[in-house]
Amino acid sequence: MKKAVCIQQIAEAISEGAFHLDELYTLSDQEVIHKLTTLRGVGKWTAEMMLINAMERRDVVSWGDIAIRRGMMKLYGLDAITKEQFEQYRLRYSPLGSVASIYLWEISFE
Repeated sequence: MKKAVCIQQIAEAISEGAFHLDELYTLSDQEVIHKLTTLRGVGKWTAEMMLINAMERRDVVSWGDIAIRRGMMKLYGLDAITKEQFEQYRLRYSPLGSVASIYLWEISFE
């Protein structure tokens, strides 16, 4: 029920003109994340998934996505991955991190 209330509030903010989705397309990835996370119920992971899936941004690899981390661990034969290791791999994938994310999701479920 809590998620439904958040979705309703976001929809109202958009329909009343208090939040403009079109503006997001003019912002950098970090600015989009910041703007979206001001909405109740939207966290960094949700914003990053919107960047990849709805906005088709090219260079997003989410630390908050367990499947992406699991895919990296499988790909590189690791039992665990630190944030620092993740960041090194993420930089290797740039500027096509979103494409890498799709492959890492697939690897994580093999």
